[in-house]
Amino acid sequence: MSFENRPDRDAEVVLVGRSNVGKSTLMRELTGHSFDTGRKPGVTRQPNHYDWAGTDFMFTDLPGFGFMSGVEADHREQIKTNVVRYIEENAENILAGILVVDGKAVIDIIDRHEQRGNIPHDVEMFQFLQEVDVDPIVAVNKMDKVDDEDERLDDLCDRLGLYPPWQQWQEIICPISAKRGNIDSLEAVLRDRFHEAKRDELLQFVS
Repeated sequence: MSFENRPDRDAEVVLVGRSNVGKSTLMRELTGHSFDTGRKPGVTRQPNHYDWAGTDFMFTDLPGFGFMSGVEADHREQIKTNVVRYIEENAENILAGILVVDGKAVIDIIDRHEQRGNIPHDVEMFQFLQEVDVDPIVAVNKMDKVDDEDERLDDLCDRLGLYPPWQQWQEIICPISAKRGNIDSLEAVLRDRFHEAKRDELLQFVS
């Protein structure tokens, strides 16, 4: 079953990423509204949209993709297909695509997939967003659990095809800790994106 019931909004910010990286928690921090979260991956099966009355804009938390314990492979693949299709169909309206990754685990996950000869989901999604002209932002979540922040972020840039050091990519790479409410770097990048899109009326949502 494909995603249904998208609100009629002409501007959107989407959150994408693997299951259990903290997208729903980040969505709560961005909107001030709670969504279903849980330790069990795959809780979000349909998009969570959050919009404001009188404003032609919304945040959308798309279902997590990749491995999910207890979820059959064909269903996982269908979720990923639906996520890709949603972004393709709405690319013209998407002001920013936020790829949320787990800062503590992402390098190991990427390397493990590459060693098996597979394209890692995170790298694939980053490249896909670029291909459909949705400039990606990488929200590197759970950074409160990371000791070697600069080294970890440099490694991530390297895996994504961005030349380190990561500091020169601060309009793309945003270290955050959504659970602790520390998303300032992401909000700063979103403010820049909204301003560049001549949508300054949206700055109120990331102030």
